Amino acid sequence: MPETLNAALERAVATWPEKTFLRIDGRQVSFAEFDADVGRLAAGLRSAGLRRDDRLVVFMRNSLACLHTWFAANRLGAVWAPINTEFRGLTLSHVCGLAQAQLFVVDADLREPLLAALADTDARVLVHGDGPDPVAALYADTPVSPVELDFSDRAALLFTSGTTGRSKACVLSHRYFLTQATILLRDFGLRHDDVLYCPFPLFHADATALTTVPALLLGATAAIGRRFSASRFWDEVREHGATVFDFMGATLAILHKAEPRPDDADNPARLAWGVPVPEWVEAFEARFGLQVVELYGSVEASIPVTQDLGRARVPGSCGRVTEGFEVRIHDDSDEPVAPGMPGELVVRPAHASTILDGYFGMPEATAEAFRNLWFHSGDTARIDEDGNVFFIGRRKDAIRRRGENISAFEVEEGILLHPDVLECAAVGVPSELTEEEVKVVLVARPGSELTPEAVLAHAERTLARFQVPRFIEFAEALPKTPTGKIAKHLLEAGETVWDRDLAAAP
Repeated sequence: MPETLNAALERAVATWPEKTFLRIDGRQVSFAEFDADVGRLAAGLRSAGLRRDDRLVVFMRNSLACLHTWFAANRLGAVWAPINTEFRGLTLSHVCGLAQAQLFVVDADLREPLLAALADTDARVLVHGDGPDPVAALYADTPVSPVELDFSDRAALLFTSGTTGRSKACVLSHRYFLTQATILLRDFGLRHDDVLYCPFPLFHADATALTTVPALLLGATAAIGRRFSASRFWDEVREHGATVFDFMGATLAILHKAEPRPDDADNPARLAWGVPVPEWVEAFEARFGLQVVELYGSVEASIPVTQDLGRARVPGSCGRVTEGFEVRIHDDSDEPVAPGMPGELVVRPAHASTILDGYFGMPEATAEAFRNLWFHSGDTARIDEDGNVFFIGRRKDAIRRRGENISAFEVEEGILLHPDVLECAAVGVPSELTEEEVKVVLVARPGSELTPEAVLAHAERTLARFQVPRFIEFAEALPKTPTGKIAKHLLEAGETVWDRDLAAAP
């Protein structure tokens, strides 16, 4: 395995120069063409002042240009930091400040929220795709060669969703990306002739570490969609000739609930991987003519658990511990529990820099996560006597909705900006599409005439689209623990709830 992403691209260009590496933006891009454009953009970014170890923050939707910024930054030894394009307001301001960057690249239609978030800084913003495109002008005539890097050098910062408070920036090395890709191609049998399709954003590990990089290592093709669309999904799979795709959140449920068609199995896909895998997975496999496999992972912990393709599926299990990792279940005292007992899932890699190297600019959070020489996932799980791992849920204050980890803290922070909201708590409630929906329970300011519609309108202005609550409930007071914290477990099954979807129905 090459030690850096730069070396992996050099190897791919030397081995498969004319092979199609990317299908994106309606184009087919060879390894050689991608490499040349990356070198030209790297030269321009160097002229713009980007230096080794600097952070290049990008606020861009899926595009070839977005992928160029990643590899161009790494070519200079800089760190790529893509931000969730749904972030707005306080959340966006926070992650922009967290990166400690001076150079930003933004799509033209996303310029206004980014500029608002950077209003009190002297950061330089390059706008892509509008009029005299400053990013297009950066592609120099003469490309630059990659700087010398080590496997442990930083390749990217990927931002968490803030499951225990504000978002954190995960420091991810070159080895991190290469190791995740290697696990996927080894454990799931990916091949040189595969087309790996991902319709999810490039600020997620799914599209980067688990789609683009496996294609880079195998000389395969990565097909990156603009966004997930249930109505277009199978057409895009056929259009790209996709043999492997990933799923998350409610993806499988949405596809499974679509009206059956005679040609459902007439598609090139042979394998789908992701989480969660529902109980009706065998029916899904039979209907669409493919195999579904599960894993456990996170942006911090890489992929320490995968389903063994050679073993029968164990219902409810996300797999077994994969090569290169130790996984234990610990109790609240950080001691191992007996087989079958629940506790916190903790991880330790066999090799350096194969999971995150810490949280950027947050030494205390890093020390807490790595206490007692184990990375603490914040997830509850159990491992049976045969080594099968069963994910139970999150210990963290998070809501999992349609593939997104949503910080309850950030939802509450946004809702509380409304002048008529006195108190607010965000919780996850079961969804008919698997995973959860967002519910907020709030206390209105005495004497106000606050309505659910007004709360929704405010949420749509201040929160990311996936953070906007579906259910809104008013209460005279929020239940509290003896220490004064909101007892959220008492809020999940309230009876008087306004449903946004029902209110919007004709």
